[in-house]
Amino acid sequence: MTTDIDPSRTAEEPTSPWLEKLGPGLVTGAADDDPSGIATYSQAGAAFGYNLLWTLLLTYPLMVAIQLVSARIGRVSGHGLATNLRRHYPLPLLYGAVTLLLVANTINIAADLTAMGAAVNLLVGGPTRLYTILLAAASLALQVFVPYRRYVRVLKWLTLALLAYVGVVFAVGIPWPTVALRTVLPHLSWSGSYATTIVAVFGTTISPYLFFWQASQEVEEINAAPGALALKKAPSQGTRQLNRIGIDTWTGMAFSNLIAFFIMLTTAATLNAHGINDIQTSSQAAAALKPIAGRFAFLLFSFGIVGTGLLALPVLAGSAAYAMAGTFRWKNSLELEPGLAKRFYGIIIAATVIGLALGLTSIDPIKALYWSAVINGVTSVPIMALMMRMASHPRIMGEFRIRSSLRIAGWTATGVMAIAVSAMFVIFALT
Repeated sequence: MTTDIDPSRTAEEPTSPWLEKLGPGLVTGAADDDPSGIATYSQAGAAFGYNLLWTLLLTYPLMVAIQLVSARIGRVSGHGLATNLRRHYPLPLLYGAVTLLLVANTINIAADLTAMGAAVNLLVGGPTRLYTILLAAASLALQVFVPYRRYVRVLKWLTLALLAYVGVVFAVGIPWPTVALRTVLPHLSWSGSYATTIVAVFGTTISPYLFFWQASQEVEEINAAPGALALKKAPSQGTRQLNRIGIDTWTGMAFSNLIAFFIMLTTAATLNAHGINDIQTSSQAAAALKPIAGRFAFLLFSFGIVGTGLLALPVLAGSAAYAMAGTFRWKNSLELEPGLAKRFYGIIIAATVIGLALGLTSIDPIKALYWSAVINGVTSVPIMALMMRMASHPRIMGEFRIRSSLRIAGWTATGVMAIAVSAMFVIFALT
């Protein structure tokens, strides 16, 4: 045991800079604000004004809790969620969860690529389909041919694209007293569209692909750092790594929810205030901003769509690949050469290519996207419950099984998601 632990003491500096502590959590949080998420938040702001801003105050602590749980499972066990599900639970549960994840992720990829191509068209004109194909090819090339340790730095820098949505807020007039009041005391609506939008916001913010990705990225961090081991095998690394995971996750999810808040706020203050209530795509939201908020706001919003899409595509395709690899015991790591993990990279390529094909057909990816967010919300509930059971299981987590506050917070997040989904079904049944 001593020889296993000591190398990590030289590999990990106890006084590493704060920025160096940011990794899987930051990328996971930022990837949550992908073009499909932007579309959902824009729809919520345009349709209901400031009256859904409260959802993002609620999703932040809930998102932190469940992402902390997923990160701990990966770091402590040394395995992703799918592998742990396969080892400890009935296979039908695993197959059902992974199938739903694949479907939702592929639809998200289709919508994201379509939105990115449309955003480039808005910025420079030209053939939208060609831009969509080129963006898909560029994303695939980065994922397949750039090693994880170099690629994760690219992903970290891409998170800066989200700051565009902070800039948009300062380019438009915001009635801050009204915003504060409506955030705390919103006008609630007993309607199917209101309830469905809440579930869509929750589903796009607290999504299964984020659980699978962050857990797997913690495993990648173990593989990439000399001397690092799963915490079950090296308990002495626990304090430092759990502190890092906490800082990383709280920061990443704060970034995610803050940007989502700004997107919803921008569209509420501009589109909703001018009677534009039906926004179907993120690029449509960007185009609608131009005559209302000016060219600067339009440019920031459009650039943000492209940047966040490039950040989100590897997370969507990668989480699908990690889930499939864990299910069928394939070699999997973004550190491996493609020839050493052909099936893993094959899923990344297949998910991206199928998503691209869907986006280029006459299928309406936006309606499918909105309902995929709802499906994500529904699917999240059983997966979150399974994660909470895994994180509390001594055979999986050993001495690092979660207790007290994190357990309460995680089950609270699971319960709130279940209530939101149940409320949606009840309202639909009554209306």
